[in-house]
Amino acid sequence: MRRAPPSLRLRLSADNLVAASGGCFSAAGDRTFAMPGMVLFGRRWAIASDDLVFPGFFELVVRVLWWIGILTLYLMHRGKLDCAGGALLSSYLIVLMILLAVVICTVSAIMCVSMRGTICNPGPRKSMSKLLYIRLALFFPEMVWASLGAAWVADGVQCDRTVVNGIIATVVVSWIIIAATVVSIIIVFDPLGGKMAPYSSAGPSHLDSHDSSQLLNGLKTAATSVWETRIKLLCCCIGKDDHTRVAFSSTAELFSTYFSDTDLVPSDIAAGLALLHQQQDNIRNNQEPAQVVSHAPGSSQEADLDAELENCHHYMQFAAAAYGWPLYIYRNPLTGLCRIGGDCCRSRTTDYDLVGSDQLNCHFGSILHTTGLQYRDFIHVSFHDKVYELPFIVALDHRKESVVVAVRGTMSLQDVLTDLSAESEVLDVECEVQDRLAHKGISQAARYVYRRLINDGILSQAFSVAPEYRLVIVGHSLGGGAAALLATMLRAAYPQVRCYAFSPPRGLWSKALHEYSQSFIVSLVLGKDVIPRLSVTNLEDLKRRILRVVAHCNKPKYKILLHGLWYELFGGNPNFPTELDGGDQEVLTQPLLGEQSLLTHWSPAYSFSSDSPLDSSPKYPPLYPPGRIIHLQEEGASGRFGCCSAAQYSAKWSHEAEFSKILIGPKMLTDHMPDILMRALDSLVSDRAACVSCPAQGVSGVDVA
Repeated sequence: MRRAPPSLRLRLSADNLVAASGGCFSAAGDRTFAMPGMVLFGRRWAIASDDLVFPGFFELVVRVLWWIGILTLYLMHRGKLDCAGGALLSSYLIVLMILLAVVICTVSAIMCVSMRGTICNPGPRKSMSKLLYIRLALFFPEMVWASLGAAWVADGVQCDRTVVNGIIATVVVSWIIIAATVVSIIIVFDPLGGKMAPYSSAGPSHLDSHDSSQLLNGLKTAATSVWETRIKLLCCCIGKDDHTRVAFSSTAELFSTYFSDTDLVPSDIAAGLALLHQQQDNIRNNQEPAQVVSHAPGSSQEADLDAELENCHHYMQFAAAAYGWPLYIYRNPLTGLCRIGGDCCRSRTTDYDLVGSDQLNCHFGSILHTTGLQYRDFIHVSFHDKVYELPFIVALDHRKESVVVAVRGTMSLQDVLTDLSAESEVLDVECEVQDRLAHKGISQAARYVYRRLINDGILSQAFSVAPEYRLVIVGHSLGGGAAALLATMLRAAYPQVRCYAFSPPRGLWSKALHEYSQSFIVSLVLGKDVIPRLSVTNLEDLKRRILRVVAHCNKPKYKILLHGLWYELFGGNPNFPTELDGGDQEVLTQPLLGEQSLLTHWSPAYSFSSDSPLDSSPKYPPLYPPGRIIHLQEEGASGRFGCCSAAQYSAKWSHEAEFSKILIGPKMLTDHMPDILMRALDSLVSDRAACVSCPAQGVSGVDVA
């Protein structure tokens, strides 16, 4: 296979190569690291030479069945081709069978070659580019022959109808395969793949030169432009106001910064995640039982946990209600529509504000059923949704004697753009904290809700009705992060404010603000939920771990993916090898390449030492979650995807450091769903209430950080 251009490789001196790859040289004496990204026609593609096993197998099955069908058709109906135009159709079938046989042989060779080597060792697959050129060349006679077959059938050949229908089917299948191939080429096309082709002769001395610096800056600028175009196409239905344009640019810069310095294709990332999950489970299984702390949590700490869990259980209903009717229907698929259907069609005059969206009555009907409140208990309901502008509701909670502000989490493309505006800005808030950096998108969203609450007099109206009530702000996911920032903004005016943030993002604000918020914010996290572990710093750490585990695996990618799929679905032994065995190195035609071979240039955020901290970009400094954290963990075995409701949960106070790494697992996404979180809270609160007379059981799940 051809070597990638300099934008996709690192040229190092002999000494550096030995140090970087543990003393390994290329068998051919070439001191240039090869990259996983495949290079064809002078440009890189978003596919590797070991990605063709499964597509090749699928095409091989289709081609073989197709060839058998054509052969059967020809042998069974050969005598019926003695008709006008029959000789042409007979020739068509014979040539098509020969062409298919050649294609089958070529696809078989591609599939076998793609099985060789490892992700970082493409040496055994060096013939792949030639095979792909042959395979692509065979498409031209296929297209010509399919066109001729269509023309002959269109001429109205007077032959047996079965024969004609069979030939029509072969023509249709031919064009379907050709169209599928064209779509596949479009999918794996990398717009940046040819940017560095003119510099293919650049040597190692150019890595630190002024020209190389300009080259890398130009590549990053081009990558940002490409990502911005992609995002605009994806979000074409969103308006083009100033906030949206800023969000497009911020998101594009984030993606280009994160993805531009590695040569990983999507399948490499999938293989790395599969290996990380197994490695993570293997480490956990082999760990010695943790030493029990000599002192048990005090009764006041246990009582505080119980009280906060009960508050979380209560206020989670408001956070869920802020999502409106979609979540309610999702949680109640059989009866939900019947329950709120009347509200959707009903129009009534109310004393509260109802703003935005086309299904306001449906939203409000679901809010009533979720919270159990009355119409008169709501002060303001807004489903106005734009970039940096989140929907929220304000209600009077007479049970807890509180004015509740519930901010909605991510539910639209506008919300996603708010999430992805991940650079930091200084939070404009009245407090004694000096370092007030916060996530820009969430900060802007919280500022919008703050202006609405204060400038529009919404909170003044609520407290004029219930002046003795306290202010409580809640939200889930993006809404949880916005709720934490909003509570901090309002604390100067409302010193007794409390905030409950459910599954908030980790990358929210500075360490100083995290510590400042301990006294009035409680965050709740379920299991392996990825969002409370998600920040730019943690993503860089995940990328570093993927690079390491991929570089140290001596198995071909297709085996990694097959074993990973089986492990995710059915579990089993996580001891899939992630390190080279000494004896296996001899069978490789080219030694395992180091982790550096997966970098297109030195990433400022990448460290080759697993223990060394990541250098943070000024635009993306390390950020932390809000407040004290309650961690709910599953104790019972409820299936790998949480589809069984028999799970039992324990709760403990946790330190933010416990969420400093992204954990891989089948529940890393499902644990974030609000309905799963509500189910876990229901189970936990009911179990703890039932065991209130069993102190020995009640203390075991509590750990105070």
